[in-house]
Amino acid sequence: MAKVLVLFAHPRPDRSEVNFPLFETAKGVQGVTAVDLYADYPDFNINVDLEQARLVEHDVVIFQHPLYWYSAPSIMKEWQDLVLEHGFAYGLHGHALDGKSFLNAISTGAKPNAYSKDGMNHSDLRSLLAPFERTADLCGMRYLAPFVMFGAGRAMEENRLDVHRNAYDDLLKALVADRFDLKKAAKANYLTDVLDDFILKGEAV
Repeated sequence: MAKVLVLFAHPRPDRSEVNFPLFETAKGVQGVTAVDLYADYPDFNINVDLEQARLVEHDVVIFQHPLYWYSAPSIMKEWQDLVLEHGFAYGLHGHALDGKSFLNAISTGAKPNAYSKDGMNHSDLRSLLAPFERTADLCGMRYLAPFVMFGAGRAMEENRLDVHRNAYDDLLKALVADRFDLKKAAKANYLTDVLDDFILKGEAV
């Protein structure tokens, strides 16, 4: 069994039609620790010792957030700046995170075709998330493809939210049960609502 840490960042959860429901899903999965960073640190005074202890205690770390300006809400950058210290997360003696897995669970305003060389953003989504991937690499972690809700603004209108919540539930439970194909997910561009190709059947690995 693996322990999964979900770090949720949304500055206006009361207006969140996608991310807050997904966070509620995460809170209901046994083996998942779900943390609302804005709720815990409204003044951005992050408890570094606590956050580092959480990282050490968990095997999988998920940054759950909307995609803001090709990145994450500001508290997530503050968290990285303070928590991922030299000597803890990287550097000659910084090996606390070696071997753990990391991914972004995100929502985007644009549809999938916007994330291509010929699309509006002139780049695929995983390339845009390269700073997160490079951070994971530096910290000795395995970066997995992002779990994405594209076109989030129309998800409820198009009746896609429940499907996505169920897929998130499946993803989290598979990670906890060590039944998620980490090698395959590390090579993918992004994870979709259809996770059958990534969830291992039978015995845990």
